[in-house]
Amino acid sequence: MRLRYSGTVLAAVLVLSAVASAEELAIGAKGPGFWLLGTDGKTHSLADYKGKKGVALIFTCNHCPYAKAFEDRIIKLAGEYQPKGIAFAAISSNDPAVFEEDSYDDMVARAVEKKYPLPYLYDSTSAVGLAYGARVTPHVFLLDSSFTLVYRGRIEDDADAKKSKSFDLKYAMNALLAGRKITVAETKAFGCSIKWRKPAQTD
Repeated sequence: MRLRYSGTVLAAVLVLSAVASAEELAIGAKGPGFWLLGTDGKTHSLADYKGKKGVALIFTCNHCPYAKAFEDRIIKLAGEYQPKGIAFAAISSNDPAVFEEDSYDDMVARAVEKKYPLPYLYDSTSAVGLAYGARVTPHVFLLDSSFTLVYRGRIEDDADAKKSKSFDLKYAMNALLAGRKITVAETKAFGCSIKWRKPAQTD
């Protein structure tokens, strides 16, 4: 399939630089570009979001209990903030050879089942996750209108929605929309470790 192949090729090109910069992307740095296959069968790039007030990239997956715990909150935030000008995209960098549930076909089924209002993208070589320095699922990277990183870390402070007291991603997006400095630009993401593919592996 041409669309899937083109996404894989560009992701593979990113591998060398990504491995060399496996630390979390620094606040103030430009978000690395990407070209990935979505569960809608189309390719998506960071450039697609040009003109938006911000972009929330959320590294997640199907199998992780933490990802599942935050899934409805991600959907709710996307529904609330996309009309305000902040785009959302979920990205899975996990190797489906480790957890079959993270396969592209299962991602498609999950997006349909949950009626995702945001793109769900397949990082088939793990190169994009490495380029951003994502470590767990979920792990958020919020970019401003120039694709500069302004917030990274967790969505909220607790996997149990009833126990959350600090709504960090929401605070960051509100500040971004208001043109204010984000008071807490870095928090520690928590969840399941990303199951990386080997650099030589492609679909």
